[in-house]
Formats: sequence, structure tokens, C-alpha cells
Amino acid sequence: LDAKRCAMVNVTLGHVGRAPTYLHFEKASGWKEIPEYRNMRATLPFLIELPQVQNEFTLTPLQHGSVFALDLGTSKDRKTEIVFARGVSHVTMGLDTLQSTLLEDLLTSFDIIERFLVSPVLDKKQPAGQIFMHTLPPIPQTTDRDLKYVQVLFASAVQQCVAKYGPRVLKLRISKIELKVWIGTSPPTPLRLVASSAMGWEAMAFQEELDPASGCTVSWKNVETQETHNSVQMLRPTVETERSSKRGIARNAGSTYIYDFPALFRISLMKLWLKTCKADQIPQNFFTAKELALEGDELVEKELFGKNTVGMVVWLITMRTPDYPDGRDIVLIGNDLTIKTGTFGTFEDETFQKASALARSKGIPRIYIACNSGARMGAVEELKALVKIAWVDPNDLMKGFEYLYITYADLAKLPEGSVRSHPVTAGAEKRHVLDAIMGLNLPSTRGGIGVECLQGSGLIAGETSRAYEETFTLSYVTGRSIGIGAYLNRLGQRNIQMVQGPMILTGFQALNKLLGQQVYTTQDQLGGPHIMVPNGVTHELVANDQDGVEAVLHWLTYVPENVWSIPRILSPVDPATRKVQFVPSKSPYDPRHMLAGGKVDGVWQAGFCDEGSFKEYMEGWGKTVVVGRGRVGGLPVGIVAVETRAVTRHIPADPADMNSHDIHEPQPGQVWHPDSAYKTAQAIRDFNHGENLPLIIFANWRGFSGGTRDMFAEVLKFGAMIVDALVEYKHPVTIYIPPNGELRGGAWVVLDPKINPDQMEMFADVEARGGILEPAAAAEIVFKGDRHVIEMMHRLDANLQQLDARKAKGEDVAKDTAAREKLLVPMYRQVAGEFMDLHDRSGRMKGLGAIHEELRWADSRTYLHWRIRRRMQESGIVRRMMKLVPEMSFAQGKAAVDDLCQGVASAAGASGEDEAVATWLEGHASEVDARVEQERQRATEEQIYRLIASLPTSRRGDVVRDLVGYSRVADMKGF
Repeated sequence: LDAKRCAMVNVTLGHVGRAPTYLHFEKASGWKEIPEYRNMRATLPFLIELPQVQNEFTLTPLQHGSVFALDLGTSKDRKTEIVFARGVSHVTMGLDTLQSTLLEDLLTSFDIIERFLVSPVLDKKQPAGQIFMHTLPPIPQTTDRDLKYVQVLFASAVQQCVAKYGPRVLKLRISKIELKVWIGTSPPTPLRLVASSAMGWEAMAFQEELDPASGCTVSWKNVETQETHNSVQMLRPTVETERSSKRGIARNAGSTYIYDFPALFRISLMKLWLKTCKADQIPQNFFTAKELALEGDELVEKELFGKNTVGMVVWLITMRTPDYPDGRDIVLIGNDLTIKTGTFGTFEDETFQKASALARSKGIPRIYIACNSGARMGAVEELKALVKIAWVDPNDLMKGFEYLYITYADLAKLPEGSVRSHPVTAGAEKRHVLDAIMGLNLPSTRGGIGVECLQGSGLIAGETSRAYEETFTLSYVTGRSIGIGAYLNRLGQRNIQMVQGPMILTGFQALNKLLGQQVYTTQDQLGGPHIMVPNGVTHELVANDQDGVEAVLHWLTYVPENVWSIPRILSPVDPATRKVQFVPSKSPYDPRHMLAGGKVDGVWQAGFCDEGSFKEYMEGWGKTVVVGRGRVGGLPVGIVAVETRAVTRHIPADPADMNSHDIHEPQPGQVWHPDSAYKTAQAIRDFNHGENLPLIIFANWRGFSGGTRDMFAEVLKFGAMIVDALVEYKHPVTIYIPPNGELRGGAWVVLDPKINPDQMEMFADVEARGGILEPAAAAEIVFKGDRHVIEMMHRLDANLQQLDARKAKGEDVAKDTAAREKLLVPMYRQVAGEFMDLHDRSGRMKGLGAIHEELRWADSRTYLHWRIRRRMQESGIVRRMMKLVPEMSFAQGKAAVDDLCQGVASAAGASGEDEAVATWLEGHASEVDARVEQERQRATEEQIYRLIASLPTSRRGDVVRDLVGYSRVADMKGF
């Protein structure tokens, strides 16, 4: 072999009735077998480039076949483990079949990896996954000019795969996909295509330069940048591989590494686009993320990607979305669980506060990815080796100790501010008794170890509360969120929780120590979904991080680009003119069918909202109320509706209380209970703050539950919160009593438009009712029991009139009269009820001015679309005026807008006025801007007049002359 200069021998062992065994022997290893290549055909290891992988990883074979190999790779430093799925294809792949073939191969690779990850041993390791495919036949009819086109095809295929199978990619922890193809030049040109999660699944293409003698690749040229890379740059572990140990830490916590979230956002955004257009119509650069880091007191753009030392990561993200194709910005803040277990130290707190303040200043959404361990706690590590104990009796330690101290010599080594102490002398030894350990200027206290972290927690708690009031805030709880982490979620109000992301104040182990027994076994018992969904802290529950990010982006489709804008009206897939088909019945029904549509007797009947647009939130809490967001003819709205069916509230038993047990409380429909009243107020506040949504309340309440239990449970307080929320609402509010619905007593009071006349309007369906009490109860009071009913009988019934005449003649007819009255009472009670019902109808409401208009359900969608759309435009213009003219009231601003649109409204007539005004305001921005500027100038002039009038008479002339002179100079200089 040496004489033949042979470096490797391949042996095929044939077997009867089964496949042969392939063995590989290498001179470099002393002609020992290479176990990593066993059962691979002679050329396969080199075609799938296993030798290059072995330069960085030790391989453990999992499965080898004739055209593929699955290996577990362990890095040389043993910090990284990756499942490598590498295969070769002999099938010719054309430009027209590249994407479909690649997708099939990827799905096959997913299947192979998934079969092995079911192994408990392998799954416990939680390795990342990388896929490499090598297609040997050159791509027909391709030249050097097709390199970039092949890159585009590869990128599109990978991104569509990741978008379609995102949860599976996440589950298998796929971090990198590579494809090697040959361009049909002469000789063929090798092209390597690479996409990774670290790059947001963006694709890169490298043209390979081959050694003519060996055929091995010696360099790689980037097709786009023309930059040349050597083997060290291309074959060393990639950035995401170097960070895989951190990914493992995040996965062990049930979460995703924070630096992988921008890629998840990018994938989810692509899926959003693919619902509206083809892949080749998606805008270029539809997603960009700029990482921001704290330097001094400022956030500066700085790409760290895993090299961060502060466990709080911030991005300013620009997304081109279907509703904002020109782009919208968000601030994304997230805990890095790999930095000191995601605890909040002082640097983390400062970073969070600056990032949140940035979102407030720009008025853009602030998204928080929560996975943390609460405020940081530690000790001055430098003192552990120095501290000494003053025992009461050194010979009997059980008597305890008097104090802790350090020696004079050790104190001299510490920087000033390390401890607070006082000197004592014990025998011949001089000691410094420790009164307090401060640790100032010591490395171990950098970033905080105690109360300074609590101060920082207070800083970001206050910041988050302000952020909720001033911009849109949303938290996605991807993993455990403890202490201040849990409070930040609640202070931001809106929360999406992953099933493995408990929100707790204290860990279960600490509570068990406090209780002195093993009571709790998991964090989920304290703050898992079965706690946080029913109590309303969690608005939406998701299964994994891909679903969580998709839920974030879906929520943002209802949110304007900034707090000074109104939500974007989309081209409707469901026209506003479409009739509402599902009709609410007098008997209990599912209100979701009224909103989103549903099947009745097997036939689909469309609901009030655009088809597929209604999304319910806080579904598990306060179940007698349904809240969510939807669209009406493309117009985004916040919705509150009433559950007419009876529901059950579940209160779980507390494991810490042996006497506690599960409680199931029945709650009748059409009634506000403490939890559903609170839910209503919460939803109204959410729609108002940062979302700027017009609000529609489908009012069908008979009142509040006022029993002993619910009064004790503060139903009065939460009912008042509804009024508070409506008083401060700054956008159009529509109260609509639906067909066969009723609004009674206190329920009417907390929704009456006089609460906020600038923004609220009430409507009633022609088949709706409104009044203090229901007709039967009202009749009982108004008709004095049966007294007035009996009087009505005697006035109208001929038989009783005859009996009354006979009685007047002195006859004894009492028995006959009583029998006749008894016979007629049930029917006349119905008459009394009908009489009272006539007082509750929409005609009387309209006549009294209690409602703005009577509506017919089938046409209500069209009417309210244009009514709300007009009011949104008017309200937005008025707010602009009020911002420029602080002393202007809403009514004054509305009068100016009415004056601007007077001609349009008059020409359209009453029936078409709302549509005409809304359309005109949307299409005449320049005229609107001019009127806003006119109002600003008018207010400025009035202010100048008032200021001059406030001066003494002797000074007014001088000031006016000075102003005239200033004006002339300003005109000359072009000010």
C-alpha cells in the first residue's frame, strides 16, 4: 500500500440475505478502521464533507445510509452538541424544480432527525440541528449569470419552509441549512448556499474555488460581495454554533435564546405576507433589526449578538407589513437568560428603562420578551475568604458566635467603602467587627447584589406603568418570569403567555421552606396558564415561541404605527355593504357567532365582523363577557359583547391549605359579575391606551349581580371602573343594543353617552329594549301589584262591566266577580307587561334623545362602518388641533371640523352624510392641514391679544411697536 502511495482502503463485506457492510481504513490512523464512516459507500463521506466537520467536531454515528448520514457532533471544547443530517442526491434538479425538490429533501431531513430526537438520552442533550445537502448533477441550462438567481430560489424555498413549518423547525432546533449545487458551466461550477437562524434565514451564496490536483475546495467567494473566504473562516464553527451552549441554557428553561427572536419575528412576518401575496411579491428588506446597547447614559447602535455582558437586549426593529408596507417601528426588549440566569441587575434595569423611554418618546409599540429570575441577589464574594468568626466558646461551637470580623491586615487590602466596621481588641489580636457589608468598588458587586437591584426594579416598574399610559405595551412570556419580571408583565397589562412560561412572585422551593413542608412541586402551580388565564393576567395562551411571535404580530395589525395616529383601515376582504346574517335570538346563544359568524342548521351565517378578523382575548376570565379585536369593512375596532348563556367560574384549591377544595361557581348570562365587570373595564382601557381603537359595545345586560357574595367580591367597585375607563376614552365609542337584547338599570347607567358625550354614541336595534326594569317587574310596581290590572279589567271587560252594573243595583255579585277576575288576571298581567314593554322600545329611546339612531341588524354593519370611520377621522383631526391649541375644547375642535365639512355633508344628505364626510376627510389631507394651521394661527393671535391686553396701558404701545419692528426684520431675513 505504501509503495502504491495509497492513503485509504475501502472494504465491502457481502452478506447473505442482507445489505453489505462498508468499512473504511486510513493510513493516517495506522490503518485502523474509521468508525464514523462505517456503512457509508466509499465516496459518501467526502461528498457530504464529513472530514471538514471532523476538524471541529467529534462525531458519533446515529444512522448511516447509502446517500445520507446522521451524526451527533460534539465540539472540541465539549460545549456544543449538534445533530448533523447530511445527504447527497443524484437526481437532476432544474431551476423550475429547485424549490420543490429542496422542500421535499428538507422535510425528509426533518423526519430523520425527529425519529432520533425521541430518544430520551438525545432529547435531554437538546442538541441543535444542521442540514447539508449536496446535489451532484449540474443544474441544466445554467451559467455564471444564474448564480444570484439560484441564491434567490434557495432563499425563497428556505424561508417558505421555515414560515410554513416554523413550529417544527423550532422543535427540532434547526439552526442551519446548506445546499451545494453545481452550475452547468464547463467545467461545472460548485455553489454553496447557506441560511441560518442567526441570519434570520437570509441566504448567502459562495462560489467555490477548487484545487485542480485534489478537487478539494480551497476558497469561497461571496456571490454578492465578491469577498473571498478561506477554509478557517468557512469551516470553523459558525456564530450560531458558538452560541449553541447559550441556546441550550434557554431551551432547558423551556424558552428560546433571546438572540434568535428577531429571526422568529422575521419568519412570522413572512407568513403574514404570504397570506396576502405570492413569495416574489414580498418587499425587499421587509425586516431589519438594529441592536442597541447602553454606553454611558445612552443607547447606541451596537451589534453584539451573544457577546453581550448585560442580560437585557434591545432592538429597534423596522417591519414592512401588509398594513404598513412603507414600514413601522417597534422597540423589542428581552431578557437574556444566559447572563446570570436572567436576573435584573442595575445595568439590566438601566437598559430596560432607556429602551422603554425610547419607545415612549417615539410613540411606537414596546414589546417585552420576558424570561427571567427576578431581581439579582448576591454577596460580596471577596469577603467570603476573609471573614472570621468570634465564637462564644471556641471549644464548644454549639454555644454560638458573637460577631463576624476581619483583621486589620485584610481590611487594609480592601478598597474604601467595602465594609462598615468598628475596631475591637481580643487578647493580642486587633479586629474589625463587621457592622455592615457594602462592597462598594468591588468586582463582585458590579451590576448590583441587593437593594440597589430593588431600586432598579422600582425604576422599571414606574417606567412600565408610564409606558402603558403613553404608548402600546405588550409582553410575551416565553419562560419563567419571577418577581419584578412578573410585575412588569402585569404593569404592561397586555400579556401573551407560552404554556411553559409561569409568572410567579416567589419560586415554589422558597414557599415550601416558608411553609416548612413540601407543598408545591412546580412553578406552574403558582403562575402557570391554569392560574394566569382564569385570573385575566394572561390575554392569550400559545403553545410555542413561533406561535407566540405570530400572536404578537397579529395583535400589532390592530395597532397604529404610533400613538398619534389612528389605526390603519385595510382594503376589506369582506365589504362593509355585506349584510349581517346571523341574528341574535331571544334564547341564549354564542355571542362569538354574532361577531364572527357561525353555522345555523348546517348553513353558514356571516356575523358582524369581517370574516376571519375577530380575535378573542382574555377568553378564560370573566366568561360572561366576550372581548376582542376585529374589523368591520377593513376598519379595526375593539369589541365588548355579552355572553347570554350560563357559565361556570372555577377557583382551584390551594395545596398549602388542606381544607381548601375546588370551587365551581355558576354565573348566569346577561349579568355583570365582579370578574366580568373588571374584564370590561380592563378591555376598554387597553383599547384606549396605545391602540387608539374605536370601541363597539354590544350592550345586552340585565344589570349587575348584586347578591351578598358578589357585593363582597367588589362588583360595585369594578362596575365603577367601567365608568372611569369610559370617561377617559379618547376615541369613538359606540354602544349598540343588538336585536332581542336589553339594557337595564345600572347596566345602562355605566354605559350612557352622557358619561363622555364627546366620544360616546348609543344606538338601539328596532327589536331591542332599554329601561330600568324588565316589563314584568316594572308592571308589578307600576300597576301596584294587581290593583291597577283589576281596574283595567273592570274598565274593558264587558262581563265585569255587567257585574259592576248589577252590583250598583244592590245585587250580591262578589262571588261571580272574583271568579271572573281570577280568570282574567293572567291575561291582563301579560297586557300590563306589554304596556310596560312599549315604554322600553327603540322608538321612545330615539324620541327622548337617549339614542342617536334606531338601526336594523342586517344593515347595521354598513351604517356603523361609515359612522365610526367618520368619527375616527373627525376625532383624529380634533386631537391634532387640541395638541397645537391646548386651551381648545373637544367641542370647539368638533365645531371647526363640522364647519370644514359642512358643504360635503349638505350635498350628501342625511342618508349618505357619514360616508361622504369620511371619504372627503381621508382624501383631502391638504385642506385638513390648512384648517388645522388656520386654527393654530387664530389661537396664537388671540393669545397675543390677551397678553397685550394684560399689560399696563402705558406699555401696550411700546410692545406693539417692538413687535412691528421685529416683524419687519424677520421679513427681511426670511424668518
